[in-house]
Amino acid sequence: MWQLIKEFLLFLRQEKKWWLIPLVVMLLVLAALLIFGSGSVLAPFMYPFM
Repeated sequence: MWQLIKEFLLFLRQEKKWWLIPLVVMLLVLAALLIFGSGSVLAPFMYPFM
């Protein structure tokens, strides 16, 4: 897993694609919200934000 992150960061530095970082972070946050929000007690409170 860490090798993948390291390789991705090296790719971004080499290709100067720094604009991809916010996009990847937002996709990871959205995925975490969907995974953890679907089965938790906080799910009803998170629906207005989705």
